[in-house]
Amino acid sequence: MARLTREPIDFHALTESVRDPHCGAVALFLGTVRDITGSQVTVFLDYDAYGPMAEKKLAEIETQVREKWPVAHIGMIHRLGRLAVGDVSVAVAVSSPHRAEAFDALRFAVDTLKELVPIWKKENAPDGTGEWVHQSGRKAEGGKRSEDQQ
Repeated sequence: MARLTREPIDFHALTESVRDPHCGAVALFLGTVRDITGSQVTVFLDYDAYGPMAEKKLAEIETQVREKWPVAHIGMIHRLGRLAVGDVSVAVAVSSPHRAEAFDALRFAVDTLKELVPIWKKENAPDGTGEWVHQSGRKAEGGKRSEDQQ
């Protein structure tokens, strides 16, 4: 399962959805909104994505994970919209027979999601300014996302 949502992520349900009686390991990653990035205070984040391409890339990551590791189940959910400090922005869970494979598959999935999936976040400061960046941390040209990337 790989999807985008505008609703709060139910990571408990995600975790339960990947559990399997043949697997001794379930690994979960939660990305949460933090209140500071470098030296900049963040009061909230806005997430946006090019939906069809983002979901296609998420499915490709799921396929790559399954080709590399013996995972039984994988779930990836990324939230879009305005998120407050502490909100879960992304959740990835995998199950596999052994913990080493679960950890490796989880790390690959999260790192690849952040690098390749066309999702942008706007870091909003207390003074009302904000800057759009790709999840990998690269700034969008001119500090904001271009309209053709919506």
